[in-house]
Amino acid sequence: MAGNILKTPIDYLNGVGPERAKILQSELGIYRFEDLLNHFPFRYIDRSKYFKINEILPTSAEIQIIGKIKSRQEIGQQRGKRLVAIFQDETGEIELVWFRFTKWLKETIQNAVGKPVVIYGKPNEFNRKYSIVHPELETLENHKSSPLSLFPVYSSTEKLQKKGITNRVMQKLQLQLFQEVQRLEENLSDEIIQKFRFPKRLDAYRQIHFPKNLEELKQAENRLKFEEFFFLQLGLLVKKLNHQQKFKSFEFDSIGDHFNEFYSNYLPFELTNAQKRVVKEIRADLARPVQMNRLLQGDVGSGKTMVALLSALIAIDNGYQVAFMAPTEILAQQHYQALENYLGKMDLKIGILSGSTKTKERREILEDLATGKLEILVGTHALLEEKVVFQNLGLTLIDEQHKFGVAQRAQFLKKNKLPPHVLVMTATPIPRTLAMSLYGDLDISVLDELPPGRKSIQTVHKKDKDRLALFKFMKDEIQKGRQVYVVYPLIEESEKLDYKDLMDGFESISRAFPLPDFAVSIVHGKMKPADKDFEMQRFVKGQTQILVATTVIEVGVNVPNASVMVIESAEKFGLSQLHQLRGRVGRGAEQSYCILMTKDQLNEDAYQRISTMVRTNDGFEVAEVDMQLRGPGNLMGTQQSGVLNFKLANLTKDQKMMHTARFTAEELLKNDPQLEKIENQAIKNHFQKNYKETLIWSRIG
Repeated sequence: MAGNILKTPIDYLNGVGPERAKILQSELGIYRFEDLLNHFPFRYIDRSKYFKINEILPTSAEIQIIGKIKSRQEIGQQRGKRLVAIFQDETGEIELVWFRFTKWLKETIQNAVGKPVVIYGKPNEFNRKYSIVHPELETLENHKSSPLSLFPVYSSTEKLQKKGITNRVMQKLQLQLFQEVQRLEENLSDEIIQKFRFPKRLDAYRQIHFPKNLEELKQAENRLKFEEFFFLQLGLLVKKLNHQQKFKSFEFDSIGDHFNEFYSNYLPFELTNAQKRVVKEIRADLARPVQMNRLLQGDVGSGKTMVALLSALIAIDNGYQVAFMAPTEILAQQHYQALENYLGKMDLKIGILSGSTKTKERREILEDLATGKLEILVGTHALLEEKVVFQNLGLTLIDEQHKFGVAQRAQFLKKNKLPPHVLVMTATPIPRTLAMSLYGDLDISVLDELPPGRKSIQTVHKKDKDRLALFKFMKDEIQKGRQVYVVYPLIEESEKLDYKDLMDGFESISRAFPLPDFAVSIVHGKMKPADKDFEMQRFVKGQTQILVATTVIEVGVNVPNASVMVIESAEKFGLSQLHQLRGRVGRGAEQSYCILMTKDQLNEDAYQRISTMVRTNDGFEVAEVDMQLRGPGNLMGTQQSGVLNFKLANLTKDQKMMHTARFTAEELLKNDPQLEKIENQAIKNHFQKNYKETLIWSRIG
C-alpha cells in the first residue's frame, strides 16, 4: 500500500489542490507524493540560538532575533521600489529590506507591526548600520509551536513565493505528507541496516525533513546517501554480470610467434611494471570465452599504445584481425605511424582508413581486409561503415573512447559472428570514484607510471611583466634545436573577454622572432583542413620553430622535438585542458617546460588550477582537484545523462561511502547473484521497480 500511495498525484495532498499542484510541477518537478518526499531541505536553521541586535558583528553569519516590527513603508518608484521595515528589540533597531515583494508579503508585514516576531537572515553592514535583506519572518507564537530545534529550509523560486508557497507552507505540506504516508517498504536487507546502524527507511525520511538534532540528521543523510550509491553500483554490477553471461567471445588461448618475436627482438624499451600488470590483466581477459570490456586509463606518455599493440599481437597470434579506432584523422595517422615504426620489420600488414582515403586505395584495403591479408586496420569512425567487412575480427581498440557514442561502439559487435573483445582507452585521467560510477560495468586498468628516462615536465607560472624574459628563454631553447608551442584560448578579439588575441599574439611573436633566423606557423579552427594540415606538417618536420595555435592541438600532435609549451591566458582554461596541453611536450628525452602565462590578479578557482599545475604532473591528482572545483557532472559532461543525478550524495565529499556501497553491492552479488534469497527480496523489489529503465542499462555498447 505504501508503494502505491507514493504514486498519488500531488494535487490530492491536503493543502495543495489544482492551482498549487501546477506551480509545484512546473517549478520543482513535484508531480506525485514521492517527488515531494524526495524534495529535501538544502539547509537547516538552528532554532535553539537567538541573538540580540547589539550582539551583531560584521562577521556574523545568518542569525535569529526575537523582536517587533516598529513600522513599514514602500520607498522608490516602480522597478526601483523596495519594502523597508524597522525592526527592534530591547537593545536597538535594524532595517529589514525586501527588493522583491508581493501583495501577500506586504499584508503579512503590516499585520505583524507591533507584535512579537522572529526574523532570520544574514546581516549586512553599511555606514556602521545593520540591515537584513529578504529575511524570513514568522510570529513568535508560530515559531514556538514547532517542536523542532533544526528548522528545514527548502529551495524556492520567485514564482513559488508569488503564489504564497513559502518555506513555511512547504514545511506544512511535508508534515501533511507524513500524515498520509504512515509506512514505507524497506529497500535494504536487515543485515545491511544492522551492519551500518541505519534508521528504518520511513524514519530516515522523517529525520531528514524534521531532524530533532544534528545526530539524527547525520544518521538520516548516511542512510539516504548510501541508498543512492548502492543502487547505482548494483545496477552497474548487474549489467556487468549480464554482459558476461550474454556476450560470449573468442578464446585467445595461446601466446604465439608474433608476440614472442616482437617482445624478444623489437620491443624498443623495457616495459614499466604498470604496463606489465595491465598486459597480464588483458591477457587473462582474452583467454576467457567472454567478451572483454575493459577501460584502459593512462596519462599522456604512460604507454597505452604499447599495451594496445601487445594486445593486438595476442589476437593476431590466435588467427584474428584487429580494428584500432581513433576520433580524429590526426590521431589515427599517429597510431598508424607508431604501429608501422614498431612492427615494420615483421611479417604483418597494417592499413589505415579515413574519410580522405583515395578510392583505389580504399578498394584495396577493403579487399585485403575481407580476405584476411590485412591484420590490423587503423582508422576513424570510417571503420564502422557497413562496407568495411573483416574476415575474422577478434579485437577492437578504441582510443579517446568518450568521443564516440554508444550506438557507434555497438556497431563493432556486428562485425563478426561473435562480438569482438573491446579495449577502450582514454588519456583523460578520471578520478577513481567517478570512474567507478560512470564505468563501473567495465573492468578498469590504470597505467600509473611513466616509462624510465622520461624527464618530468617543469611547469612554471609567469605574468605579463615576465614576457621579455620568456622570449629570451624561447630563443635559448630554439638555439639548442628545440621547438615551441604557444597556445591561445581565442581566435578573434572578443569585446566581452580580455583574452590575449591569437592574431595579435602571432604578430608580436613574428616581430620578436623575425625571418630568416626563425619561422613561425599558425594553426586554428577556422582554417581550411588542408591549410591547417600544411602548417602542422611544417612544424612536425622541423621547418618552423614556433607553432602559434588555439586548442586544436590539444589531442593528437606528437612532436618529440618540441620542449616548450607556453599557454597564454592560462587562467581561462580548465584543469584537464591545461593538463592535456602540457602533455604535448615531454615526449622526447630532453627536459621540457610548460609556462602558464596569466594576468596579475587571479580569482580563487583560477589560482587553485594554476598552483595545482605547478605542483604536480600526476594526471590523476589533477583530475581529483578538477572534480573538487567543478563537480563530477561538469567534469565528464554527465550532468544531463541521468547517471549521476544524486539528490543527496556527492561524489567529491562522500568518496568513502561510495566505496563502501560498491563493496557491499559486490559482496551481495557474490553470495546471491540472482537476488533469490528471501532476505534480499526488499532489495530486489526496489531495484526492479525503480532502476530497470535507467540509462545505466544501455550506456556502454
